[in-house]
Amino acid sequence: MKSKRAHILLPHDLVKEIDSIVGPRGRSAFLVETAREAVRRKKLLRFLESDTPAWKDADHPDLARGAAACVRELRQESERKRTRKQRRAKK
Repeated sequence: MKSKRAHILLPHDLVKEIDSIVGPRGRSAFLVETAREAVRRKKLLRFLESDTPAWKDADHPDLARGAAACVRELRQESERKRTRKQRRAKK
């Protein structure tokens, strides 16, 4: 991944605290990781505060008959596979 140099100003006490945790050679990696976490958290909060649905019904046609029917089918399929596997093991 490409990197871009950015000149940022941090309070001296914060730099000392970061260095005490990760050392001066780990400062950039620490700030990158912390910034990524903050961006992810902000995006998630923005999404949760919006009216945008988590998914579209068109993307999940298997749930058209309801979640219970979908789960029932998945369990039946799993049971059939388990039974077949047991039969093969007995041979």
